[in-house]
Amino acid sequence: MTLSILGARVIDPTSGLDQLSDLHIDAGKIVAIGAAPAGFKAARTLEANGLVAAPGLVDLSVALREPGYSRKGSIASETRAAAAGGVTSLCCPPHTKPVLDVSAVAELILDRAREAGHSKVFPIGALSKGLEGEQLAELIALRDAGCVAFGNGLKSFGNTRTLCRALEYAATFDLTVIFHSQDRDLAQGGLAHEGAMASFLGLPGIPETAETVALARDLLLVEQTGVRAHFSQLTSARGAELIEQAQARGLPVTADVALYQLILTDQALADFSSLYHVQPPLRTQADRDGLRAALKSGVIQAISSHHQPHERDAKLAPFGATEPGISSVELLLPLAMTLVEDGLLDLTTLLQRLSTGPAQALRLPAGELKVGGAADLVLFDPQASTVAGETWRSKGENCPFIGHCLPSAVRYTLVDGHISHEG
Repeated sequence: MTLSILGARVIDPTSGLDQLSDLHIDAGKIVAIGAAPAGFKAARTLEANGLVAAPGLVDLSVALREPGYSRKGSIASETRAAAAGGVTSLCCPPHTKPVLDVSAVAELILDRAREAGHSKVFPIGALSKGLEGEQLAELIALRDAGCVAFGNGLKSFGNTRTLCRALEYAATFDLTVIFHSQDRDLAQGGLAHEGAMASFLGLPGIPETAETVALARDLLLVEQTGVRAHFSQLTSARGAELIEQAQARGLPVTADVALYQLILTDQALADFSSLYHVQPPLRTQADRDGLRAALKSGVIQAISSHHQPHERDAKLAPFGATEPGISSVELLLPLAMTLVEDGLLDLTTLLQRLSTGPAQALRLPAGELKVGGAADLVLFDPQASTVAGETWRSKGENCPFIGHCLPSAVRYTLVDGHISHEG
């Protein structure tokens, strides 16, 4: 279908483009920015005065829950939610049932994502079989099946030598490894950041060193093996400092932060609400400030939702017995716009951290607007607002932001020129 978008403020962080212009789309590609090509006739026109047209958002961690956890979510429901948040490309972690450690599971996910058509899905394969940290998964077969990177989540390798061998193997084939750096022993049994709030509530704590000890080890292994590494879900200011030092030494490392870590602190736990139970935990105001500073400077180059939808019962038990995670992908753009509202980032930098930055971190074919490129874009109204939860597409309602009035509203999300969300 041919489509013209007229009068939008077109922002492309990659090229530096920021101007009022038109976009013209044909056969899923952007064929012109500005004047329409000779002979071009649009089958549909979108009047976009007052709207911003930007690259579709790229989210590096969206749990789709399928296969195996259909009570929590499905590929159709969670990609629909992602499109509502302006996301056109997303990565799903390997925590499925069965684990995403064989090519058949990757192929199943990709087939169902194509059938749904709401957003593009890039699977993250398991680094070890069954995520058990003992034997290497079939990385090359997984790569050939469509996996773009490999990780073990918070399930650490029991043996550092085995992890080192896995990284050497990945480096040989130029594969990207995703680290969720948290020391298993230091974090064991913990529910909240080890500090004054955890002590006040009587909750077992997870110290900052659970992250920094593991992060220091992982960075040394990256330096030794030369593997391309992405560090996901940073939670501490000192962790961000370690990433900055590694980048200064020339290590091939990138990092992301969960959006909720940029907004919330452990003070949110004051009333024992399980909606704030996440792993790794929410940390202190100083940590949040440090993460924000690292995001602003570019040390952290990507914001992700780390979307983890749960069925209602998963959050109804006492705090310690509930399942961790927040469902938030369909609020990704409005929630992120609070960072502009707070004066932390300008709009172009925010869009870079939500699109170009994550795409470059995992070498994904996404995150820019260019003639001849895929027409994956989001159109949003920066002057409007979104009432979180007024409409809800994810199966998981475990979101502490429901009921909040957030800045901006996604009007259209396009994937390969097809309107996958219209609001």
